[in-house]
Amino acid sequence: MVTLLCLSMGCAERVPAVPTPFKNAEFLSKPDLALQIPGLRPCTEAADSTIHLNSQQPVTILVHGCNGSAGRFQALAEVFAFHGQQTVGFTYDDRDEMMATSGALARAIEALGARMQNKQITIVGHSQGGLVARKALVAGRPDALRDPELQIRLVTISTPFSGIRAARHCGSPVARIISLGMVMPICQIVTGSKWREITYNAPFITRPGQLSPQVKSHLKVNTDERDSCRTVDAEGNCLKSDFTFSLEEQNQPEVDREPRLKGLDVKAGHVEIVGDRQVIPEKLIRILQQEGVMATTRPERHVDLAKLLAKLYLEDYGTGARE
Repeated sequence: MVTLLCLSMGCAERVPAVPTPFKNAEFLSKPDLALQIPGLRPCTEAADSTIHLNSQQPVTILVHGCNGSAGRFQALAEVFAFHGQQTVGFTYDDRDEMMATSGALARAIEALGARMQNKQITIVGHSQGGLVARKALVAGRPDALRDPELQIRLVTISTPFSGIRAARHCGSPVARIISLGMVMPICQIVTGSKWREITYNAPFITRPGQLSPQVKSHLKVNTDERDSCRTVDAEGNCLKSDFTFSLEEQNQPEVDREPRLKGLDVKAGHVEIVGDRQVIPEKLIRILQQEGVMATTRPERHVDLAKLLAKLYLEDYGTGARE
């Protein structure tokens, strides 16, 4: 059970962030704000958490998944910057209770919006980050968004809205009896304080809540991860699957009935969709551009973009087998 939980939650390994300084700052509008907001920081591993933004421009908040950090999304932030779009990262302890974490994100969004002249904010969450992001934006929570001028666009990617199948024993009364109560401490050891929130019958999952009126749209990207591969050998044989969540785990009736939602299914692995050491997230970039989340690349810049992507995802992460 411990092995299944570890391998099936997208938390099997911690991938280092790109350690280099931001490359594409010259494409961004000159910042007029320097902010310190709890939970928000630049999408780098720099020690300074001050975020520098142009208050007249929209901003995208990137919310990492399990075993991530704000710096984990530095490569994607660089791609946004290449297209003239500013980003910040929301960082959190992925073992904390997700209701508390989503509350921290809601407060961060409110604090950021209060300082921005442009109130358009896009939230992009991958995996567990998608759960945190959507829960931060529901209307029924005690610390719901208050600013009526906010215009929020939500994007979730590979998010287990129906709970994590590998953790079903954590919510099973039968499993608790059979294990003489040992299932609960095991679940907590493996997943942390959030263990009660990730099962199929957890209120966090079964009562996702209605999105706040400030949320104008929800783009829900499901990944069909069957037959995907994360690690290959020199001959191209798969050594490690890139399957984490099934489509059934990513779909939830109440979430999917939301009229502001647009759902897309894409054939991609759980890590592949956001990119890793040997895979450029071409499918995700294409979707983000098609849906207007990321600006379209001008024809004369296609070659420069290709060079940047190779640098970010292939060179900066190092060579060798996919991990």
